[in-house]
Amino acid sequence: MQSLRRMSHFVKPYWKASVLALLLLVSVVAMDLTIPRLTQRIIDEGIARHDLTTVWTTALLMLGASVLSALFMVANTLLAVRVAQYFAADLRSALFRQVQAFSFGNLDRLQTGQLLIRLTSDINQVQVIVAMSLRVLTRAPLMMIGSVILLVLTSWELALLMLVLLPLTGGVVWFFIARMQPLFLQVQRRLDKLNTVLQENLAGVRVVKAFVRAGHENARFDQANVALTDQTIRVMRFMSLLFPTMTLLMNAGTAAVIGLGGFRVSTGALTVGAVVAFVNYLLSTMFPLLMLGMMAGPFSAAQASASRIVEVLDSVPEVQDRPQARALPQVVGRVALENVCFSYNHDGGEPVLNGVSLVAEPGQTVAILGATGSGKSTLVQLIPRFYDVTEGRVTLDGVDVRDLPLRSLRAQIGVALQEAVLFSGTIRDNIRYGRPDASDEEVIAAARAAQAHDFIMAFPQGYDTLVGQRGVNLSGGQKQRIAIARALLVQPRILILDDSTSAVDVETESKIQDALDRLMDGRTSFIIAQRVSTVLNADKIVVLERGQIAAEGTHAELLASSPIYREIYQSQLGDGGGAHV
Repeated sequence: MQSLRRMSHFVKPYWKASVLALLLLVSVVAMDLTIPRLTQRIIDEGIARHDLTTVWTTALLMLGASVLSALFMVANTLLAVRVAQYFAADLRSALFRQVQAFSFGNLDRLQTGQLLIRLTSDINQVQVIVAMSLRVLTRAPLMMIGSVILLVLTSWELALLMLVLLPLTGGVVWFFIARMQPLFLQVQRRLDKLNTVLQENLAGVRVVKAFVRAGHENARFDQANVALTDQTIRVMRFMSLLFPTMTLLMNAGTAAVIGLGGFRVSTGALTVGAVVAFVNYLLSTMFPLLMLGMMAGPFSAAQASASRIVEVLDSVPEVQDRPQARALPQVVGRVALENVCFSYNHDGGEPVLNGVSLVAEPGQTVAILGATGSGKSTLVQLIPRFYDVTEGRVTLDGVDVRDLPLRSLRAQIGVALQEAVLFSGTIRDNIRYGRPDASDEEVIAAARAAQAHDFIMAFPQGYDTLVGQRGVNLSGGQKQRIAIARALLVQPRILILDDSTSAVDVETESKIQDALDRLMDGRTSFIIAQRVSTVLNADKIVVLERGQIAAEGTHAELLASSPIYREIYQSQLGDGGGAHV
């Protein structure tokens, strides 16, 4: 319940429509409660006395009350749907903005598949309850309260039956609601798993086909699918007991009222019309409980979904602006790592980086080499604060990057990663993603520098060529070059290329490097590369081994002093490598 109450502030902007919907609902209940009383009048004053005038006038009043009830109900439904839709839209926006504020650390724990389900299925579950709250969930207690009052006014002796029936029925409903919430939570978790398997398979369908693993993926999907199906069946089987139980209680109450009421009629203590009215009011009292029982499933599902939504909303981004954060008036580009330690697990696990100290002077090109898992990518991700250091500090122009606003810090840094991520849209839109106001001339200049202009112009639509989902209609090298052009277009003071030319050939890489040498003159660059030929002319080459700096210096210095670097160099270029210098 607490999680659902947390959702209520998303309804507050629409309180006028909500109040009007509730007022219309009160009118619907008033009209519906009038019908049994008018039925009693027809029987006792019309039929019993053979007064057709009373029969016809009362019947017309019943018809009018029914028409008004229907009109009020239509208006209530329209308002309830409107409020629920706006509520869901605002909640989706809040959740999406929260995800945008997350650091890499948050996203490492909350997987993509889980976030997709929370932004879609979970919000839909809560949206249903918001709409129902302005309709069934409010109408039911109003109808029940009004019916109980009229039951007492009709016959207080028969109303004593409700002292047993109402608590019993209410207890049954509460039992089902309490038991179903954890069951629905398991359903949503298994839906998370199914969505994750599906997303991984669709994203990696080419790998699946290349390794002929369709059977394995089918088995994975079937396992998740069967688990979801079994859990859903378990919930539905449990829910299927509710309606018969509620119907049994309602029919038992009706039988008791007719039996006792019939006896009271035979003694002259009650009229037939009063008994009929009492039965109608009894049904009006029990039917809301039946409706609440039927809503137990969606309500429990909404509670489970609300708790999952609140988990995301309450997640605090690990990387945030400090209160005293101030932007640098002018960025020179000196980057320093001072005794930096970093661990992805903040529970004292083995650090990825341990005691790393490194200085990149303004305008220098720093190349980082090392085996897979040595911490190369982690090191450069600390500069734009994709992660925050565990110990030590990273500084820009002598200022701790944690004391700089994230927006101003990252505006000075251009990043091109090994896995080039492109968005649906045109090639032009992708290149100027970081600078939407860039002119076409600037876009073309960045593309030329990244050696992308020629292959772009080879497309019939040129820069207006639509990029498929995740750049599916482009090769790996083409995507990497567009990503490099995107990084260059922001004209950063600091450029980070994380193995961003791994998918291009040596000749193209050489051309890209020549262009970068011209464009990045006076700018600080960090280059992670697998090929030694890429970094031979770097001002400083850093060799990482197991999260620590094993060697540092120029190519010539390392060739003379570092066995690790010499081994890497000779394995790739051999004795003929000197020609590349």
